[in-house]
Amino acid sequence: MALTFLHTADWQLGKPYQRVTDETKRARLQHERIAGLRRIGDAAREANAAFVLVAGDLFDSTSPLNATVAAACEAIGAMKIPVLVIPGNHDYGGPGSLWQQPFFVREREKLAPNLRILLTPEPVVLADAVLFPAPLLRRHDHADPTAWIRHAFESPDFPTQLPRIVLAHGSVQGFESAQDDDDEEAKGLNLIDLKRLPDAEIDYIALGDWHGTKQISPKAWYAGTHEIDRFPKGSDNDPGNILLVQVSRGEMPLVEKKRTGHFRWNDFPYRFSEDEGYPAFETALEQRIGEWGQDSLLKLSLEGTLGIETSQRLAQLIESLQARLLRMKIDDRVTIAPTEEEMQALARRPGDPLIESVAGKLIALTAGEKSDIARLALRELYATIS
Repeated sequence: MALTFLHTADWQLGKPYQRVTDETKRARLQHERIAGLRRIGDAAREANAAFVLVAGDLFDSTSPLNATVAAACEAIGAMKIPVLVIPGNHDYGGPGSLWQQPFFVREREKLAPNLRILLTPEPVVLADAVLFPAPLLRRHDHADPTAWIRHAFESPDFPTQLPRIVLAHGSVQGFESAQDDDDEEAKGLNLIDLKRLPDAEIDYIALGDWHGTKQISPKAWYAGTHEIDRFPKGSDNDPGNILLVQVSRGEMPLVEKKRTGHFRWNDFPYRFSEDEGYPAFETALEQRIGEWGQDSLLKLSLEGTLGIETSQRLAQLIESLQARLLRMKIDDRVTIAPTEEEMQALARRPGDPLIESVAGKLIALTAGEKSDIARLALRELYATIS
């Protein structure tokens, strides 16, 4: 009979979202990571899952706030079924770690007796499966955390008829935790060599660390984070999911992706060719935001050229969107190219010789090394006479 369970990873509860400057918006993002656990619990009940696996990084750090610990334990306790967790690089184990701290121990015992932290690299025999956990006991390790599993089947002291599941956190085949402006992780550490694991002895490999859902081999998957937490990098990055897995001993696993993410982190690239095209850009962007909803985080990637007046309109739009959206990240490579009419309006002002003089010097500078600064200055100067 097939065993059904949920594979999740990288909850990173308590993530600070340091680049979101508005405190209220930052709190909404942090709260949703906890709220998403309810969706995991709903999916587990709907599928009649035997347990939930968390392949590392339940918390974002080794010292989460007590409020975060309490909220996590309460949400996990509400799932009712066993939740089995290994430490990852963000909440690594070892002596004196979070997992041994008195407050966590008390809250787990009181609110989440179904939560089990796997701190030892040894087989864990459950009623319907055998787990092979590879916990990280330090943040960065040069050793393969799954190395012990290579020899775990030579003299098995566990039921051989139960499905066998590896639980690991780290990088394989070039896939590692994608860095963004909130994360600066060292690369080339916590490497997992799947090729050295005895494939015939293992039925499923539940991986964590890569924040998008990704199949690595017929038996190995990254679940990705349950709630998207960064702008996706590349078309193969698919965060905001959990995996529903069915396994039987000696059979290929059946894996189904389940969407659990709430927020949308969107990328909107655009290249301007002339001022006349700006209204079409603004219309298209507003339409996309309407489709995404206000609970959006937007990376606006802009290129091309705009005149002074149109670039002012763009700056005002950006200011508005920064207030409306949860977060806006801008990659602005737009060049300000004053139109002939705009340069004449600045350079021919007989009634205002000071502005005429300053404008003439700035216009001359637009042809030199300081052209970008000069164009910005021209825009500000133009605003004073508009």
